[in-house]
Amino acid sequence: MGAVTTLAVLPIKSFSDAKQRLSEELTPGPRRALAEAMFSDVLVALRRAKSVDEVLVISRDNGAQQIAGGYGARVLDDTGRGHNAAAETGIRDALEHDYNQVLLVPGDCPMLDPDEVDRLIARGIGPRPSVVIVPDRHGTGTNALLLSPPNTLTPSFGPGSCQRHAQAAASAGIDHEVVEVGSLALDIDTPEDLAELGTQLGARHGGSAHTRGMLSQLSRSRG
Repeated sequence: MGAVTTLAVLPIKSFSDAKQRLSEELTPGPRRALAEAMFSDVLVALRRAKSVDEVLVISRDNGAQQIAGGYGARVLDDTGRGHNAAAETGIRDALEHDYNQVLLVPGDCPMLDPDEVDRLIARGIGPRPSVVIVPDRHGTGTNALLLSPPNTLTPSFGPGSCQRHAQAAASAGIDHEVVEVGSLALDIDTPEDLAELGTQLGARHGGSAHTRGMLSQLSRSRG
C-alpha cells in the first residue's frame, strides 16, 4: 500500500445565516463574527495536522472563501442544497483528485486539536474500506466522518446521524467504529454550547486563539 492521502472537507453555510439558535444570546453582527472566528480556528488546526494533505472549503459565502484562501485551503462554491449535498461535493472532489481518504469536519468545533486529528486519520488506514464516526458530546449527532476510500458511505448528517451512519455502514458490511474525539465533541449551536465552550477554554491554556479573542470581546461588550 502506497502513501495514504487525506482531504479534509469543511462545508460552511453563509456566515450571515449561521448560528440562528444563538439569536437570543447574540445579535447578527456578533453571531457572524463568532462563526468566522470558529471557522478560522478549525482551519488553523487542520493546517497544523500532519496527516491532512489538503483542506477543501465548500461555501457560497465570500467571507468564508476569503478566510479559507488565506489559510491555504482550496475553495468550491456550495450549491445551496444543504450540508449533506456539500459533503457529497467534497467526496466527489476527493475522488477526482485521487485521495485515499476524506475527513468531513464542521467549521464550528474551535477546540479542534491537530494531534487528535492525526490520531483520528490513522484509524482509517487499512486494507479494507472503513468508516470512522465521531459523535457530538450528546452522542447522537455526527461531528466528523472519516471515509476510506472517500465514497465508502453516503453522508447523512443531522439529528440522530451517529446511529444512522453506523447502521448504514453495518448494513453494507463496511468496517466501522464510533470514536469519541474530545476536541471534536463540542460544536456550537445553542447558548448552552456557548457557555460550555467558555468553561472548557477557561480550563486549558493555548489554542482556539480567534475564538478566545471573540469571546473576550463579547464579554467586554456585555460588561
